[in-house]
Amino acid sequence: MPIRFDHKPGLVVYLTAGDPSLDATREIAIAAIDAGADVIELGVPFSDPLADGPIVQRASERALARGTRLRDVLALAREIRAARPRAGLVIFSYLNPILRYGLHRFADEAAATGVDGVLATDMIVEEAAEYLAEMGRVNLAPIFLAAPTSPDARLEAIAKYSKGFVYAISRVGVTGTQQSVASDAATLVERIRRYTRLPVAVGFGISNAEHVAQVAEFADAAVIGSAIVELVERATRENGAETAPGAVARFIKGLGLRDAALAR
Repeated sequence: MPIRFDHKPGLVVYLTAGDPSLDATREIAIAAIDAGADVIELGVPFSDPLADGPIVQRASERALARGTRLRDVLALAREIRAARPRAGLVIFSYLNPILRYGLHRFADEAAATGVDGVLATDMIVEEAAEYLAEMGRVNLAPIFLAAPTSPDARLEAIAKYSKGFVYAISRVGVTGTQQSVASDAATLVERIRRYTRLPVAVGFGISNAEHVAQVAEFADAAVIGSAIVELVERATRENGAETAPGAVARFIKGLGLRDAALAR
């Protein structure tokens, strides 16, 4: 089914698959969906995550140390889809694991799990012809990152070839929690809207209810990653992995998604 946001602001939640375990990630994802997340991004752990800050880097290291690989993330996606058929579900990966797995094989198996789309974080639209062909062949939504530094020609191409939603990076740099939403984000969303009617989700540094409310003023959805990955890390360290789903659910319920929607 197509990715959709049933309310504004919508919420996209990123999880590093396999941290603290695959079973825990499944339960955290289900808890996040039940608490109000519209889309789950299942992050494939990678040894050289250049776009990610220290929080996600640590999570990737822990997941890799447990032996988590792309095939495990695909199996996990199948389980989440079976448990929550209506939720948006995206595989979030660097390109290297996909190419090592085999692009054709990956497309077939990702589609078979029931995921809605794929975000290959370092797949640039100018070099994406083969990737786009494979995504189109199996009806998966390719999701591209748009940055404040992207020229208009690139934004137009991103808008043309993206499906599901466009992921707008709120600022230049790596992922991680921030004190406020960068002013560049609203300008970037405005530029993207010149070229598409797709929903625009804003990520990188979104970490609390205030940020979500700010994003709701100009975008369709907020993406929260590092804040939730860090919460999972802390809950697991302090109280055990079994407490992480509840901690994530409480965090999401505390974002005031309904209040932000009603205020519009």
